[in-house]
Amino acid sequence: MFEYAPAPESRDIVDIRPSYGLFINGEWVEPQGEGRHKTVNPATEEVLAEVAWAGEADVDRAVQAAAKAFPVWSAMPGAERAKYLFRIARIIQERARELAVLETLDNGKPIRESRDVDLPLVAAHFFYYAGWADKLAHAGFGPDPRPLGVAGQVIPWNFPLLMLAWKIAPALACGNTVVLKPAETTPLTALAFADICRQADLPPGVVNIVTGAGETGAALVNHPGVDKVAFTGSTEVGRLIARSLAGTRKKLTLELGGKAANIVFEDAPLDQAVEGIVNGIFFNQGHVCCAGSRLLVQESIAADLLEALKRRLGTLRLGDPLDKNTDIGAINSAEQLAKIRELSEAGEAEGAERWSPACPIPERGYWFPPTVFTGVAQSHRIAREEIFGPVLSVLTFRTPAEAVEKANNTPYGLSAGVWTEKGSRMLWMASRLRAGVVWSNTFNRFDPASPFGGYKESGYGREGGRHGLEAYLAV
Repeated sequence: MFEYAPAPESRDIVDIRPSYGLFINGEWVEPQGEGRHKTVNPATEEVLAEVAWAGEADVDRAVQAAAKAFPVWSAMPGAERAKYLFRIARIIQERARELAVLETLDNGKPIRESRDVDLPLVAAHFFYYAGWADKLAHAGFGPDPRPLGVAGQVIPWNFPLLMLAWKIAPALACGNTVVLKPAETTPLTALAFADICRQADLPPGVVNIVTGAGETGAALVNHPGVDKVAFTGSTEVGRLIARSLAGTRKKLTLELGGKAANIVFEDAPLDQAVEGIVNGIFFNQGHVCCAGSRLLVQESIAADLLEALKRRLGTLRLGDPLDKNTDIGAINSAEQLAKIRELSEAGEAEGAERWSPACPIPERGYWFPPTVFTGVAQSHRIAREEIFGPVLSVLTFRTPAEAVEKANNTPYGLSAGVWTEKGSRMLWMASRLRAGVVWSNTFNRFDPASPFGGYKESGYGREGGRHGLEAYLAV
C-alpha cells in the first residue's frame, strides 16, 4: 500500500453561521418556539452550528407560504420555470467546491465522494428537470398534466443535498411549490440551498425549508394544506406515514430501506467484480439504501474472490473525510454507530465469522472499520436487517436459480447487482429479481434520466427520469 501525505481540503471556502433560522416565504425567520439543535461534525464531534427546531406553527407558516405561491408558480409558462431551474443548476456548479466541503463537514462522507459524485449529480438533476419543464405534455401523462399543489418533502441524512435535488427539481419543474424538511443531523446543505434560491431570485414561497426532527416531519406530512408527500428514509417511518395518509387525498411516494444482493457468477471478471463489491457496500460508509450489503458469490470462486476482496480492503484508507486520499469517512451519528455495532455483535453471536483490515481508528468522532462476515446464514440478522453501515455479509450459491431464490428472500426490493460475462444470464436474472434497479457488471451508478425506486418494503413510486414527473402531476 502506498503511503500518501495528508491532502486536506481547506475549510476556508465555507462560511458556517453560528445559528440558523427557518427559510419561509423567501426569508430567514425565527421559530415561534425556542427549540434548537446543535449539528456536529461526525469526524470530530465539533459543533458546527445551532439550527432552529420548527414546531407545528412554523410548519403551518411554511405550508401557507407555499400555498400562496402556488397559483403564480403553477401558472408560469414551463419555459419560464425552466429558467429558474437552469439558474439554480448553474449556481450549484459555481458553488460546488463550497457545497462539497459543507456536505463532508456535516455528513462525514469523504470529500472525494461529495466533490466527484454528489455535487455533479445534484446539478445534473436540476439541469435535467429544467429541460422537462416546458415538455410536460409530451411526458406520457396526458396532453395537459397539472401540478398537484404543495409538496411536503422529507429527506434523509445519507445524501442530504442529492436527495434534496431528487425531490425539489421535479416538483418545481411540474409547477408545484415545496416545503422540505432535511434530516436533523445534516441540515447545513439544505440551508445553503435556501441561500441559492434567493441568489437565483426564485419567487418567495416556492421553496421553503423547515429544520427539525421527527415531530417536524410528522407535522409536515399530516398538514391538511399539503397535497403531496415524498419521503426517503427508514421502512419503519415509511409505514407510519402510509398509515397516517391512508384514506386522504394526498399523493404519496416512499423510498425506503434495502438489503440488496450483489451476485457474482464464476465467469465474472474477478478484479472488476471486487471493485464493484467495494463500491457497492463501502461507498459512503455503507450509508446507502441500495447498498450491496449481501454478497452472493458462486461457490466455485468464493475462496478466490474473498482473498482478492480482503486484499483490496487492506488498501482502503479510513480517516479525515476532508482528506482527498480518504476512502472511508465517519459514521454520521452516535446513534447510527450504535446500531451498526449492535448488528455486528449479533452477527458474531449467531456464528458468522467477522473480519476487518487493520486500520487505525481516530480517537474522536464516530468510526467503524470496513467489515466482512463469512459463514452467514439467511436466518442471521445481518443477512435480513438493514445495517446501513460498512458491513458486508457473504453467502454462497451453486446455481442461478439458487441465486435468485436467496436474493429475493428479503422483505426489501430496492436494488441488485449481477456480475457475469453472459448477456443471456444477465437478462434471465434481471427478469426474476424483485428489485427496482438491477445493475449489470456495475453497482451504485445513477443518472438523472434513469428512474429509481423499489418494491415490497422498499417503498413505491419512482424518482428520476420521466417516471419521476408522474409523482408531481395530477394524472
